[in-house]
Amino acid sequence: MGLDVNAVFQIAGLGIIVAMLHTVLKMIGKEDYAHWVTLLGFVVALFMVITLLDDLFQKVKGVFLFQN
Repeated sequence: MGLDVNAVFQIAGLGIIVAMLHTVLKMIGKEDYAHWVTLLGFVVALFMVITLLDDLFQKVKGVFLFQN
């Protein structure tokens, strides 16, 4: 089908790591750092999703314009 399952696992793994870091930082009293880690993880995941969406739109464009 062409969907790269590894990208889904990478995003899920990133979410798990960010959640763990957020929890640990919040427990030791570094709530500001915990929020920054969460924001940074969200931005990284957003860029990964945007890359996948760009690839999807290029494939759809190629189908409708009969390009490779």
